Amino acid sequence: MKHFLRGKLLAVTGVLLGMMMLATANAGEVIKIGAVAPKTGPLAGGSAVTHGPNIKLWAEQVNARGGIQLKGGKAKVEVIEYDDQTNPGETIKAVQRLATQDKVDFIVAPYGTGLNLASAPIFAKYGYPQIAVSAITDQVAELSKRYPNMFFTLGSITEFTQSVADILVKMHKDGKIGNKVAMVNVADAFGIELANSARPIFKKAGLEIVYDKSYPLGTQDLTPVVKGAKSVKPDAFVAWSYPPDTFGLTQQAIIQDLDVKAFYTAVATCFPAYGGKFGKAIEGNLGAGGVNPDSPDFKAYQKAHKQITGKDADFWASATTYASLQILQQAIEGVGEPDRAKVIDHLKKNTYKTVLGDIAFNNNNYNEKFWTVGQWQDGVFQGVASTGRPGEKPVKLKAGWK
Repeated sequence: MKHFLRGKLLAVTGVLLGMMMLATANAGEVIKIGAVAPKTGPLAGGSAVTHGPNIKLWAEQVNARGGIQLKGGKAKVEVIEYDDQTNPGETIKAVQRLATQDKVDFIVAPYGTGLNLASAPIFAKYGYPQIAVSAITDQVAELSKRYPNMFFTLGSITEFTQSVADILVKMHKDGKIGNKVAMVNVADAFGIELANSARPIFKKAGLEIVYDKSYPLGTQDLTPVVKGAKSVKPDAFVAWSYPPDTFGLTQQAIIQDLDVKAFYTAVATCFPAYGGKFGKAIEGNLGAGGVNPDSPDFKAYQKAHKQITGKDADFWASATTYASLQILQQAIEGVGEPDRAKVIDHLKKNTYKTVLGDIAFNNNNYNEKFWTVGQWQDGVFQGVASTGRPGEKPVKLKAGWK
């Protein structure tokens, strides 16, 4: 009897000791998250608003809750970051370094369309899911077929250009503006694809492009671009622009008093700093993206973003970037382990709860409800066009710069 009890006691002790050892191992477990984005170069300003702060917000919130829930316990998040200098070659090298030297478990997709497209083969080569949250392209079907690990959240080029065309056409039909459009674009993958998409769409809609000009990424002086646009006396100005040129083009439009009833710039029009810099002068300015700023979920996210990062979230892609990290976390937790192949499979088959509502991927693309155009109205960048988002506001006419 004594031997039986002793054996039983040893067995129970062994089980308890094993459980304690497992708990200790899990308590010290870490999931390494790599991040590559511009901290220098032309896109550094945009990345500093939309990309970096949301990684910080998400990681701190996850760790404050004890970590990501795995099968055996919670694992804290450790973020390893690199600056790609807004250089596709550096993006590729940094992703490869994270995969082969740092051996991170997952990598946050880069910032910007061009850098996502450049690094996609490296993500695929090493089997990392790439939720390309800041990429907009009409190549989604082709890319997701070539790279089954690549996912998209922001929408397609055509939907963005069509939304702008629809707004201008309605204003024209309502007798508020003429049909002449001055169109400019940044000469990288993002701007070129948008301009190529817009030309036939605008023409079919009855809009006449009277000025069509591209400029290199990183162009410092945009005076000639705006002067050229002003010289043809357009009714509307449309720029498929990145953050530095969005600010630069707006500054020149104010200086030169570009007289248009519709003024559209793309990325960074939604930035709080854009409103802070130009104030009431940008009332009525249109731009890419948008949010419903009255949404309780967005308000809660906005508050947490400010408290943890010390920065204001933008009114478009900030929340989408954060949502992509919520999706990644839920996929890891759904699998119960940092197995990238299983996580990719989970992403294809499940629906995720995010700050933007429920998101599920159809052929690797979230193509259901997203914002396409916003407008500064009474000091807030309001969503005015979407593919089915609630809270759209009516578009207002641009009434000068003063």
